[in-house]
Amino acid sequence: MSRHLVVSISGHGFGHVAQTAPILNRLHEYLPQLRITVRSSVPAAHLRSRIHAPFTHLQSAGDIGMLMSSAIEVEVEKSRDAYQEFHANWREQVAAEAATLKALQADMVFSNVGYLPLAGAQIAGIPNAALCSLNWADIYRHYCGDDSITRQIHTAYVGADAFLRATPGMQMQDLPNLIPVSPVVDIGINRRDELNRHLKLSKQEKLVLVSMGGIKSRLPVENWPRIDGVRYLVQASWQARHPDAIVFDSIPMSFSDLLASSDALLCKPGYGSFVEAAGSGIPVLFVGRPDWPESPP
Repeated sequence: MSRHLVVSISGHGFGHVAQTAPILNRLHEYLPQLRITVRSSVPAAHLRSRIHAPFTHLQSAGDIGMLMSSAIEVEVEKSRDAYQEFHANWREQVAAEAATLKALQADMVFSNVGYLPLAGAQIAGIPNAALCSLNWADIYRHYCGDDSITRQIHTAYVGADAFLRATPGMQMQDLPNLIPVSPVVDIGINRRDELNRHLKLSKQEKLVLVSMGGIKSRLPVENWPRIDGVRYLVQASWQARHPDAIVFDSIPMSFSDLLASSDALLCKPGYGSFVEAAGSGIPVLFVGRPDWPESPP
């Protein structure tokens, strides 16, 4: 009988998927019989573009994250209200989560980095572990203070069998179960010659990939100056009216390969973007995010 791994992936940007997918892909290589269920609010299409192991997708949110007005601006009061609502009946929530995990017949719960699935697994007696470069107890404490909600989140993380802290990441010195691990990344393949042929570009032209990490936010591309020989790869939903903008959604290439095939990345600070760019040796230009606690590390 195959074992069942139930995976929770936060929908707060795509960095959580970028950290989790390489592990699930490698697990599938080692244990092809392992059954995987992914619970996430991330669109299934994006999950399948990153996770190549077979899995069942269930819509679920195991955390609030932080509510954002843009890719870099946190709505603190709205986030505080959302947390208070999420934790209003915390014990009942945890009990319901435990029942759900039992109904799924989970043999283990792996979370990046929702804390409700961890708390539910602990009540249900199911082995559980977390992986991330941040944790929501520290993020919530930074913006909303140290209160009963902080302690409930922290307790769920401390109760996990292990919290794997991806490098680079926040210090998290108050987690006794912390295990620092190496950078987790799927490094793309440089397919620039193929990309040039597909886009009908000369070898002299430079490509700048523009990405805000999966959080809905639009940059005013149409106001950018034209730079001789520079083209911008942007997402279709922006409907960018710039003569040098190229929509990348329809290019038959993974995001990691696009990044590895570009000359530079324009982004916000985020684990997936930074680590993939570093792995591919791609220069990064980023907009500052000084108030986000994960930015310094």
